[in-house]
Amino acid sequence: MNFQQFINILLSHRLIILSVLMMTIITTLIVSLLLPKQYVATTTIVVDQRSVDPVTGATLPPAQLLPTYMATQVDVIASRNVAHKVVEKLKLSENPQMQTDFAKAKSTGDIKDWIADLLLKKLEIRPSRESSVMQVDFTFGEPQFAASIANAFANAYIQTSIELQAQPAKLSADWFDSQMALFRDNLEHAQSVLSTYQQQHGIVATDDRLDLESARLADLSKQLVDNQAHTSELQSRKDLLKATLKQGGSSESLQEVLSSPSIQSLKSQLALAESKFAELSKRVDRNHPYYKQAKAEVDTLQQKIQSEIKMVLNSIGSGVASSIERDKMIATALAEQKQQVLKLKQQHDAIRVLNREVENAQRVYDAAMQRAVQSRMESEMHQTNTAVLNPALPPPKHAKPKVFLNLILSVFLGGMLGVGSAIFAELSDRRVRSAFDISELLAVPVFTVASIPPSKPKQIARLFNLDDIHGGSNNRGS
Repeated sequence: MNFQQFINILLSHRLIILSVLMMTIITTLIVSLLLPKQYVATTTIVVDQRSVDPVTGATLPPAQLLPTYMATQVDVIASRNVAHKVVEKLKLSENPQMQTDFAKAKSTGDIKDWIADLLLKKLEIRPSRESSVMQVDFTFGEPQFAASIANAFANAYIQTSIELQAQPAKLSADWFDSQMALFRDNLEHAQSVLSTYQQQHGIVATDDRLDLESARLADLSKQLVDNQAHTSELQSRKDLLKATLKQGGSSESLQEVLSSPSIQSLKSQLALAESKFAELSKRVDRNHPYYKQAKAEVDTLQQKIQSEIKMVLNSIGSGVASSIERDKMIATALAEQKQQVLKLKQQHDAIRVLNREVENAQRVYDAAMQRAVQSRMESEMHQTNTAVLNPALPPPKHAKPKVFLNLILSVFLGGMLGVGSAIFAELSDRRVRSAFDISELLAVPVFTVASIPPSKPKQIARLFNLDDIHGGSNNRGS
């Protein structure tokens, strides 16, 4: 079938096409007028980008920028939880019309669940792609009721958002409250162990005492080193004295003797006495009293010098013994001080471990207390990042049915049905519409095309009936 044939068919069956088109338009008009009017009430909700937590003051990431956030909010609004809140707030289960419809539906469930499902079917949420605003549409036959349901859904959504934020915080706060007694007992036990240990060992300030005892240990160690050096020096001098005397040397040449002030003083006195005695011995006889007196003075001074030298020599030996004894005393005190410092260090380490346990227990208790207070505040907070931007108002015009739009659609639908009906009628009763039909259907050449007079179109058209043509061809063939 070419385009010319298609046009010929449409022109031939134009009455069918027009009839189907008019019937479709009239039917659409009647149905549109008979359908109950539906009103769409719209409320808008804005989701604020909260950047600061109202409890902690911490900076929060903009969750609204996440791709799934707005989709999650849409699912929350369209949840049965929100729908149940709407039913309970407006007391729809007590509405006589709802009760009648529920009885007609013969549902076996709860009427609240049935109404909630019914509301969700008439609810539509449209999130904005470029902002944090959502439109909540509710369709119903009464404009006032549609507006109240839309606003109720918005308020129920905000209440649900608050509950979703507060419920985890409340569970967290309850858990921390139940654990606070355990954390407090752990802290008190650690403090008790530390206090008992300090009392048993008489420890007040371990760090100060340890520093003091360590300084004393260092001082004793220095004293021992110095005294051992002094002992070694005295022992060397004693050994040198023994070696000198053993070799027959004079003790007066020793450094200790030469450096003794008393011996040097006696030697000076002896030199004067000897000088006086030598001068006197030239003038008087040995039996002279002055001579005897001078000689006795010289002898006395010599005895004193020898006595002082002996005392110096004895002092060297006693000094060595005394220094050795002091070495032993200092070494004993040093050993005792080492034990004391070691004991203090052990106590200090034990105290440090106990202090660390107390600090850890205190840190855990403080953190738990802070988190418990924060969770409790969050659970009691009635703020959310959502708000109603524009509440729904009763729509002045119905949204459905759209008569004009339905008529436009019926024109297209009726036209398509009319064309289809025309083609079906043509295929059911095929006629010759042009010379092309003869050449195509009969496979014979067309020699001429005669014009049909306007006065006798039907009679001449019968002559070209497809069946007559087939019959004539058969007769001629016979």
